[in-house]
Amino acid sequence: MPGTTPPAFSLWRSAILAQVLGSLVAAALIELAWPRLWSQPLAVALIQGSCAALASYKLEAPPWWLAIHLAFAPLVVMASALSIAPLWYLAAFILLLLTFWRTDKGRVPLYLSNAATATAVADLLPPHPCHVADLGCGNGGFLRRLALVRPDCEFLGIEHAPLPWLWACLSTFRLPNVHIRYGDFWSLQLGLFDLVYAFLSPAPMPQLWEKAQGSMREDAVLVSNSFAIPAVEPLKIIDVPDRRATRLYLYRPGDGK
Repeated sequence: MPGTTPPAFSLWRSAILAQVLGSLVAAALIELAWPRLWSQPLAVALIQGSCAALASYKLEAPPWWLAIHLAFAPLVVMASALSIAPLWYLAAFILLLLTFWRTDKGRVPLYLSNAATATAVADLLPPHPCHVADLGCGNGGFLRRLALVRPDCEFLGIEHAPLPWLWACLSTFRLPNVHIRYGDFWSLQLGLFDLVYAFLSPAPMPQLWEKAQGSMREDAVLVSNSFAIPAVEPLKIIDVPDRRATRLYLYRPGDGK
């Protein structure tokens, strides 16, 4: 079906293939050009990481995989030289897992919206009480800022990563107009909201547009942070005055009903 994200298995297969290809190419390069580097594990790891990142790029993996491939082997070499108990590695893995959860499956990393973006979105809200949804609310900071500015509105955030979800719950529990839900935002009924905010990645945007077209009201607005919907002309583009030059893409998916 158009717009669906590739299965997690294909992403892991691409990652493993990139590591294997990177290792083979790096081994050939070192053997042919710099055989003395075999005595320097960190240098070998840096070359392998560079080759793996290049292979990942050629395999058209998501951009964040390039950094992972580039750093993986060097970090393993450096960590092996430290006297760290294995349980610390396990604890670090669990912490990362709880923070990023199944990023490989949804292809949506943890992005946090800043205060300038919250101010820009607050200006988009109608003067009367309304309902707002944040798809993938992270630590809840964005919703907390909006709720303080507009106590007359109701805000719902949904997050599937356990640690950010818990953080969002704790940071907003004193705000009666903020509700944090744990789970997958694809099951959320978007027709309940006047404004839907998403800071995701390029991968799910076509699927999100399809969902929004089928459920959002004619007067409701979909706001996408940084990632435009392919082949769809936005209603408006807002440039946020922040350091990362954030752009907000505004759409009315219900107009086509």
